[in-house]
Amino acid sequence: MNEIPRGTLQEQTFYEQVGGEKTFRRLVHRFYQGIAEDPLLRPMYPEDLGPAEERMALFLMQYWGGPRTYSDNRGHPRLRMRHAPFAVDRAAHDAWLRHMKDAVDELELSPAHTAELWRYLTYAAASMVNTEG
Repeated sequence: MNEIPRGTLQEQTFYEQVGGEKTFRRLVHRFYQGIAEDPLLRPMYPEDLGPAEERMALFLMQYWGGPRTYSDNRGHPRLRMRHAPFAVDRAAHDAWLRHMKDAVDELELSPAHTAELWRYLTYAAASMVNTEG
C-alpha cells in the first residue's frame, strides 16, 4: 500500500468548504431579517441591527476557520459574558433557533455541513440561557 506523503493533500476549513464569507454573510443577514420582526428578541438588540449583524458574521467566519477579524477587532469572543446583560430564557432560546434554522435552511448546504453547523448553533444557543422560564 502506498502512503500519501504529508503535506500533499490540501485540507479546507469548514469556512472554505461552504463558500467562505459570502455564505456566512448570507446566513447572518437572513437570521437578522427574522430578528428584526421578532417581538420577543428584537428588544434585546440595539436600534441599528447593522453592527450586531457585522459582529456575528465576523465571529462565525472566524469560528469556522475564516479570517481572525473578529478577535483582531474585539478580542476574545467571551460569548456568555457579552450576553449576560440580557435575560435569555427558554422562549428566547427557541425563538433564536427558529430564526437561525430558517437562515441555515436557505443556504442549502450539504446534509453533512448542515448537521455540523446546526450542532454548533444549538450548543451555542443553549449556552446563552441564563434565566429560568
